[in-house]
Amino acid sequence: MTNGNDLPAERYDLVVVGSGAAGMAAAITAKLAGLDVVILEKSSHYGGSTAVSGGAIWIPDNPKMREAGMTDSTEDAFAYISSETGNRMDADIVRAFLENGPKMVSFFEKNTALQFDHRAHSPDYHPDRPGAALGGRVLDAKDYDGHRLGRHLDDLRPPIDEFTVFGGMMLNRIDIGHFMKMTRSARSALHAGRLLARHAVDRLGHRRGTRLVLGQAVAGRLAETVFKLEIPLLLETGLVGLVREGKVVTGVKVVHGGTSRTIGAARGVVLATGGFPQNATRRAAFMPHVRAGSQHYSMSPETGTGDAIEAALAAGAVLVESNSNAAFWAPVSLLPGPDGARAFPHLFLDRAKPGVIAVDGTGRRFVNEALSYHDFVQAMIGAGKHSAWLLCDHRALRRYGLGAVRPFPAPFGTHLRSGYLKRGRTPADLAMQIGVPAETLQQTLAAFNLDAARGVDQAFGKGSTAYQTYLGDPEHEPNPCLRPLTEGPFYAIEILPGDIGTSAGLRADAHGRVLGEDAAPIPGLYVCGNDMNSIMAGAYPGAGITLGPALTFGFIVGRHAATGAP
Repeated sequence: MTNGNDLPAERYDLVVVGSGAAGMAAAITAKLAGLDVVILEKSSHYGGSTAVSGGAIWIPDNPKMREAGMTDSTEDAFAYISSETGNRMDADIVRAFLENGPKMVSFFEKNTALQFDHRAHSPDYHPDRPGAALGGRVLDAKDYDGHRLGRHLDDLRPPIDEFTVFGGMMLNRIDIGHFMKMTRSARSALHAGRLLARHAVDRLGHRRGTRLVLGQAVAGRLAETVFKLEIPLLLETGLVGLVREGKVVTGVKVVHGGTSRTIGAARGVVLATGGFPQNATRRAAFMPHVRAGSQHYSMSPETGTGDAIEAALAAGAVLVESNSNAAFWAPVSLLPGPDGARAFPHLFLDRAKPGVIAVDGTGRRFVNEALSYHDFVQAMIGAGKHSAWLLCDHRALRRYGLGAVRPFPAPFGTHLRSGYLKRGRTPADLAMQIGVPAETLQQTLAAFNLDAARGVDQAFGKGSTAYQTYLGDPEHEPNPCLRPLTEGPFYAIEILPGDIGTSAGLRADAHGRVLGEDAAPIPGLYVCGNDMNSIMAGAYPGAGITLGPALTFGFIVGRHAATGAP
């Protein structure tokens, strides 16, 4: 059942609020352990922020990397997380994640449609820190055929439009590489041609492509198992509050199909609604740059308003306020549209590439452009920058693209006409277009170009770590991230602070039980995903550090609710 007119039963063993990776993982684990489970989803689509994510899953010392002959250790991973989080780390929570993450992978591969591949080379974001790894820890869901969801495919939250091509065709990291090289490589042209042919067939019978990759594959594979196990998934069912008998949470109050209902939960309620990224009041309270007047945009679904967190707080829960960052940051640009501007995240496709730099309103560089998206915005916020500009020359634009502007042979006139992309014949012309001092910008480019020609960025160290060069252009030497900007015309896109989800969440223990103000578990109340305070305490150590813990603590919670076992 997936529509708002289906009536829920009056009582279940376990009520899961939220249908992203964490919620579905908890529901599946509990159902396979014998519990009667329901999933409640506020939106008209299931999948949550998982469905619009990059789909990376960070699990150190996982069985897929071990099967491939790679080595890792929980001790190294613990040391790495410790170096990232410092005295904010909850050691018990981290150890629970590291111990149960590999078990979760094996459990889901054996019992569900969720199947994984490991990335042999995918450096942690700070590879120079103790315990960091250069590959193996990041998993991806195997590409998935959406036909297997049958009538439920249309209810899966669709990917972000700008992350698809040709009317809904999704590309994974390997596909993107081939599409960028398809005019220079016969092998890449063949790969792209095969994908285009399949997509053309898909569109004859579907509103979107059926080859699901990235977060769509994670959500689709989990959903297949949810439906196979006949777990009710009720859409358009919003949480209003928790039902308690004394201190024990015994159910939920919801609005379903326009009617208020109470649903009992014999074993507990699981909160997994994705945090509060779209709650303007909470954002202002937790994000100093928002209070200072900075624009801020979240890539999370519009339904992520923190309803579950507010309900838990009313039941005596605690919202952690000590994280180093309240969210997982990402720089965004605003795409003009007939219904208002849409935020586009600048994650890994442009900033680290040679021939690309970032400047502030004075025309000066202020950051290493090849840092992770989280670190980049952290640097913006730390320097008091409410906005900045990504610059490139014509060669870089056509080879790599910039933001939503795709590389050659895609046209980009629409972006020029809308004002999204600024263009100047010379650096001075571009400076006039973006409102920065021309002389300063010319001096910035001259200094950068001297360094770039030598392959060493003396000012900020762009291309100085394995993670940064991983995101550069492997065909460019001596530094995959550096090349002088010399081939006019020159281009710029304005970027602003944004996020891909909140890291501040409810305090919990190693079993995923929500803790009250007395630091004791609130009976019958569990949490996982971004409703739970990030185990990274506001740091962002590597790709997949949201989905990895989300799946793992969904697994932990589902098992504990069913058996009480650790």
